[in-house]
Amino acid sequence: MRRLTWYSKFAKASAHFCGRPRVFVFAVAIILLWAISGPLFHFSNTWQLVINTVTTTVTFLMVFIIQNTQNRDTEAIQLKLDELIRATRGAHNALLDLEELDEERLDEFRRRYEALARTAREALRKGQEDTGTPEAG
Repeated sequence: MRRLTWYSKFAKASAHFCGRPRVFVFAVAIILLWAISGPLFHFSNTWQLVINTVTTTVTFLMVFIIQNTQNRDTEAIQLKLDELIRATRGAHNALLDLEELDEERLDEFRRRYEALARTAREALRKGQEDTGTPEAG
């Protein structure tokens, strides 16, 4: 089993910490403090530059942290879905790596499943069930 890198550990901990309500309240307090200090600094360019620089820097760094967390979460969800497909009798194993296919093949699968959905909705309108597998019917 592969261990998390220092960056992954940092990104996960940072994302978890920054997602807490008290961190949001702290950020709002900083902005309010900055706004209230405006008259003290005569709303100068430096006063504006401070908040612009801080918020831009924090946003820039948070993009990488959030992306790392999002990538890891997406990969974990994908693996869980792959396991459900693999373990389900009658499931199509060809669907296991859909995220790796090119757009053309992905569109082909999408069209196939959209057709199945249309057929199932039509069956429902006729009072039939829409459960089971298309291959069984």
